[in-house]
Amino acid sequence: MWVLRDLRRGIITLLLLLALCALCGCRRAGEQGQAVGADPVQPTSTALEASPAPSAVPSATADLYARDRQNMVKLQIEDRGIQDKDVLRAMETVRRHEFVPPEYLSEAYADHPLPIGYGQTISQPYMVAVMTDLLRLRSESKVLEIGTGSGYQAAILSLLAKEVYSVEIVVPLCEQAKERLARLGYTNVQIKCGDGYYGWEEHAPYDAIIVTCAPDHIPQPLINQLTDGGRMVIPVGPPGTYQVLWLVERHGEEIKSERMMGVAFVPLTGEH
Repeated sequence: MWVLRDLRRGIITLLLLLALCALCGCRRAGEQGQAVGADPVQPTSTALEASPAPSAVPSATADLYARDRQNMVKLQIEDRGIQDKDVLRAMETVRRHEFVPPEYLSEAYADHPLPIGYGQTISQPYMVAVMTDLLRLRSESKVLEIGTGSGYQAAILSLLAKEVYSVEIVVPLCEQAKERLARLGYTNVQIKCGDGYYGWEEHAPYDAIIVTCAPDHIPQPLINQLTDGGRMVIPVGPPGTYQVLWLVERHGEEIKSERMMGVAFVPLTGEH
């Protein structure tokens, strides 16, 4: 009996030792497997050191504006009938948020005009596209703009024409637009502070003229500065009310005018 009891205890002890050895072997094998075959989590400091510099990471704000521009072009412009691919591309390329005051950044791509100070506005994106489309610009075109404002329309024109000349009567806006367009790289735009009613005769004639403020009649100096075959888009009507957008074409001495749509623009100001 004592012999059997001692033998039984020996067997139990041996089994316990074997189980303990197996457990230790599995633990060592797991540790070796993690070191060789797994991708261990690096310490936090190493992960931070591997991150790109902040300047190399696109900002979420920039991505948001890009999507906003795409939506603006698709929903506000293309879906309303503007089909010229060059115009659509220009509208999607120019960063409208660069041309609005900081307090209106959240509305930069909204479907309405925005104040830019001094009683002036940046036009509704759709209206910018409509007027640009009516000009039928070519890569060699020379364009005159009356009413520079913040410079947004001039930036759009600069991507479609060879030369853009723009006149702004409000001196602070004129100077701001000069700085802004130069900073953003629109090198084929020249801006003059002056009365747009008289155009910019020094560089005439122009293949196209766009007027972004409303006189109560079509200025004769602007008609005179249109080249043969040139087109002018201009809102006309009394201040403080709705106006009519006209397309004016010159064919030799013949001037043809076509009524396009009702619009609302700030008035053209000046000595006239």
